[in-house]
Amino acid sequence: MNNAPAPIPTVHLKNAWKSSHPWIFQRLVAKPEQRPRPGSIVDVIGVDGDLIGRGFYNGHSRIALRMLDSDPNAVIDADWFARKIAAAVSLRRDLLRLDEVSDAWRVFHSEGDGISGLVIDRYADLLVLEFFSAGAFRHREWIQAALREQFPGCRFYMFADEHVQKQESFDFRGTEPVQPSIITEYGVKFRADPAGAHKTGFFADQRENRQWLSQQVEGKRVLDLCCNTGGFAVYAAVRGAAEVVGVDIDADVIEIAKGNAKLNNVRPRFIQADIFPWLRDAGNAGEQYDVVILDPAKMTRDREQVIPALKKYLDMNKLAMSVVKPGGLFATFSCTGLVSEEQFLDMLRRAAFYSNRTVQVLKVAGAGPDHPWLAQVQESRYLKAVFCRVLD
Repeated sequence: MNNAPAPIPTVHLKNAWKSSHPWIFQRLVAKPEQRPRPGSIVDVIGVDGDLIGRGFYNGHSRIALRMLDSDPNAVIDADWFARKIAAAVSLRRDLLRLDEVSDAWRVFHSEGDGISGLVIDRYADLLVLEFFSAGAFRHREWIQAALREQFPGCRFYMFADEHVQKQESFDFRGTEPVQPSIITEYGVKFRADPAGAHKTGFFADQRENRQWLSQQVEGKRVLDLCCNTGGFAVYAAVRGAAEVVGVDIDADVIEIAKGNAKLNNVRPRFIQADIFPWLRDAGNAGEQYDVVILDPAKMTRDREQVIPALKKYLDMNKLAMSVVKPGGLFATFSCTGLVSEEQFLDMLRRAAFYSNRTVQVLKVAGAGPDHPWLAQVQESRYLKAVFCRVLD
């Protein structure tokens, strides 16, 4: 009986490859004689015949290769995955010491932690795995085994968006629904429900932004636009804001937000409405707030739609500025990865100009440090956060 491991498939490049970016696109890759299944681990051979490294191969995806390791002696097996995940957990626990402030944090951030297409979030004992590549999905059992070592007794919830499955050519209906988790962040409680219709029902990437802004709200009137499940609004109410109003178009998230407020024994006022007509009415009525937060959902995944997305950001930021009291705080966000920080700041400049307001930028930030990104992989840096004062 032959127990030798199966040989690793080989994929050759058609052009010289000098980049340290882990993505290699289809046009640069020669079609293998026997095409490996999407997500298979392959040896990548350069035009000079040398081994460049090993990575996930997907002949159906625009990104043909997602490089994992450039060490010619590296073996990409269950132990390799375990080491990568252990290093990511150590960063969060030992260096960032996130357990001291929350039991909800990103465990693994795709390329930023060394496995392209794998995102893992922790909500107390519940680990939520989202797959953005066929390679991460194909090796999910190794990933789960590695996570059990780091989080004994943990529960799992796994999913992949339909558009990702189509792009990456894999089928996954997701795991069975699980019981929600109650998590604590800087002393504030939230319910995370990954089986609901809104991803995990809670976004840990805004943790430090929520905490920083909540230090500025005591005794003030606060408006949280596109409030989702109430993150900023609940923080503001807990930190002693005099009045908090949250507005979102989605009735389901408004109900979750009310539940999160109840967990903390606070009572922000949540309104189900489209922010565009709501803000026009508020502006016409002369309503003004000391602190205004604008945190809309992702605008587009399509590069061709970036300009229309920026136009929508411009329109909503102009309206939001109109209800900021002179000298008040305005926190505006974009989680559209295709919109750069430079483009977002330029949009804000134009919104201020058209609103006849002066914007004094206090702080530019992004996702928390549990969302690391590699200098050569700007795609991982998706969240833009701008905190400013709005003056007449």
